[in-house]
Amino acid sequence: MADIAKYVPVNGGTTVGTDIKSLFSVIKTRRTVALFMFAFVGFTLLLAFCPSSNTSSPWVTNIFSASSTNSATRSQFSSLFDYFFSNTSSSPQQSTNFTSPSSSSSSSSSGSNNHTRSNNGSTELGNTGQEQLSDTNINENTTFAPPNTSTNNTRSSVLHANQTKASSPNVNENPPSTSNQVEKKGNSDVLKVNQTTPVVGNSPAKSDSSDKVSSRKGGKSIAEKGVASNITASPTKKKKDNGSGSEMSAKQGIESLMESLMNCDLFDGGWMKDNSYPLYKPGSCSFIDEQFSCIINGRPDKSYQKLKWKPKGCTLPRLNGGHMLELLRGKRLVFVGDSLNRNMWESLVCILKNAAKRPKNVYEAHGRSYFRGEVSYSFIFKDYNFTLEFFVSPFLVREWEMTDKNGGKKETLRLDLVGKSADQYKSADVLVFNTGHWWTHEKTSKGKDYYQEGSHVYEELNVLEAFRKALTTWSRWIDANVNPMKTMVFFRGYSASHFSGGQWNSGGACDNETNPIKNEKYLTPYPSKMLVLESVLKGMKTHVTYLNVTRLTDFRKDGHPSIYRKHPKQKLSEDERKEPLKYQDCSHWCLPGVPDSWNELLYAELLVKESKMRQHQRRASFEIVETKKRASIDGKIFLSFKFSLRIVIIPINEAL
Repeated sequence: MADIAKYVPVNGGTTVGTDIKSLFSVIKTRRTVALFMFAFVGFTLLLAFCPSSNTSSPWVTNIFSASSTNSATRSQFSSLFDYFFSNTSSSPQQSTNFTSPSSSSSSSSSGSNNHTRSNNGSTELGNTGQEQLSDTNINENTTFAPPNTSTNNTRSSVLHANQTKASSPNVNENPPSTSNQVEKKGNSDVLKVNQTTPVVGNSPAKSDSSDKVSSRKGGKSIAEKGVASNITASPTKKKKDNGSGSEMSAKQGIESLMESLMNCDLFDGGWMKDNSYPLYKPGSCSFIDEQFSCIINGRPDKSYQKLKWKPKGCTLPRLNGGHMLELLRGKRLVFVGDSLNRNMWESLVCILKNAAKRPKNVYEAHGRSYFRGEVSYSFIFKDYNFTLEFFVSPFLVREWEMTDKNGGKKETLRLDLVGKSADQYKSADVLVFNTGHWWTHEKTSKGKDYYQEGSHVYEELNVLEAFRKALTTWSRWIDANVNPMKTMVFFRGYSASHFSGGQWNSGGACDNETNPIKNEKYLTPYPSKMLVLESVLKGMKTHVTYLNVTRLTDFRKDGHPSIYRKHPKQKLSEDERKEPLKYQDCSHWCLPGVPDSWNELLYAELLVKESKMRQHQRRASFEIVETKKRASIDGKIFLSFKFSLRIVIIPINEAL
């Protein structure tokens, strides 16, 4: 009886085997299978997004790497066990530290200058590292050394700059090596042609050789050698890489200088004595108009040539002609305006000619040596494929003739038309405009029966209103015809005159002035015409950089030609012989002299714009690399999800 009771089902139920079979039937229901599938997928995604010191999850990396170990029989899932039980001992083959093969060659030292990067990271460094690792030592001076190049490259090496926005670099490959990066045998490893960071060197003083800076003694930079940037430095290599710290300090110094220039009012400051000036030897430039050649014309004092403009908030870099020529390689720089812009143009011609490697290859396009009377002039710097031009347009709008009531010719000024030569320079890479002095002459200042719009001639028009109309016409032409992605536009402000006892045509004089004004209270008020100019510039679509030289020139009553405007042997008029002191030039400037500082300000502005463009380029490069990284991670996650579905769905299909 006991044996029979042993096999009788309790409460009429089934046996244990029947219970187990019914349990499996429950598991086979679709709802349970779906629940299991989603649980597995969720667990997989949890591992995929699990935090890790690497760019992506080690789980995902090991699953989708081509081969995780040297052993073909090793399970792909062993790393999962190691991830949760990190203290478990494993064979050397299994201690991969969850790093993908692509990044296993990277250095693990975060303290060294050779940064640890994955392949994605090395792509980023490959595009930007060359610029960062090829700077030389910075000195206290702020002179930018010229490139050492031995080939005549028609491309612009540094300033792609006529653009206000830089194009994004190609981050898919490392920068190609360029044939125009030639190493000089001496110790003057300075700015290479395709290097985007200008190098700060020693004070050039007066000799050309001192414009150069010594190369870093630690050897070539990593970028120049072509060595991969993500290698681990061995003890022997660390000795060679000791210069990287100084390179980084040089880069930081240059960036600090550029940042100070960006945040500085370059036109608020004072004049300081500097015996390293002028930028070129007086009498050495045959292209200076006689009107500006004060020393040749007999001026005895030279102290006016030894002054440098010093802004209050920063240091103005000394104009390095060799570097500026490289900035402008393959470009057109055009001055447009009156004789004061001719003054500035001739100054820059002499500075750059003095810095050219072969001055004989600098010449005026038509062989001219006298720069008055023609509509335009152009100097060719043959070795640099660069032209430096000047177009005469004293009002920036068109001088006109019309028939009066009596049938005669009448001169007017068309306030609604720009100058005739505008189409010839609208495609230039750099434009420097000015106007102002001719608006002070009798006819323009009175404004009677002179200003014209269309067929209408104003019987009388206030000169400030006429000036505003003319600048508005000019600004609309700039907005409509100049491409801001190619051309940089500057406007140089009014240059102060210093006639004492009269005006330019009424006995005004400045011949006894040998020192600048030192007390600001003696400066003249800011011209109302320049307020009109500022208002017009603010309303323009095209960005125009305002070179506000009015105040800094107001200090320099000592810098004018005065009575030294003509050579003593030149034939004088009868009135000039009778009253030589009555005919003085207190508007223009001796060369070398004040306009050289205008060009230093222009040079500084070019450096600032080039620096901004380089920063934008770096940001664009970084954003592209980060986008590629995110796309790569997203792709791995998608593959992980797809792989997880295959693992789950295949057994489910077999079960169903």
